[in-house]
Amino acid sequence: VQLQASGGGLVQAGGSLRLSCAASGRSFSNYGMSWFRQAPGKEREFVAAISWTGNTYYADSVKGRFTISRDNAKNAEYLQMNSLKPEDTAVYYCAVGNSAQLVPTIVAHVGFWGQGTLVTVSS
Repeated sequence: VQLQASGGGLVQAGGSLRLSCAASGRSFSNYGMSWFRQAPGKEREFVAAISWTGNTYYADSVKGRFTISRDNAKNAEYLQMNSLKPEDTAVYYCAVGNSAQLVPTIVAHVGFWGQGTLVTVSS
């Protein structure tokens, strides 16, 4: 099983980025998927999650600015990030729950991690 994250980069404050995560090796159509991030010197934190039925969950810090989505046919998830702020700078990791139908909103619920993609927001 492999999760390949992409789409990170350098953007000015107020700008947008779209992260993608492609899964291979098995289907995750009945698994919850999510995004976490880790800034330098900080713990990995939850950003957004989407259940296998399409229900979405967001950290308060990104609510209204980020949108998570998934495409089960492509075994992929996405994170549209708008109105980016310097405090959004971090390595972003895609993740899949460690059991079917579980929505991974904490690190302990994650069964599979992507390799991370760096997002840098300049002021």
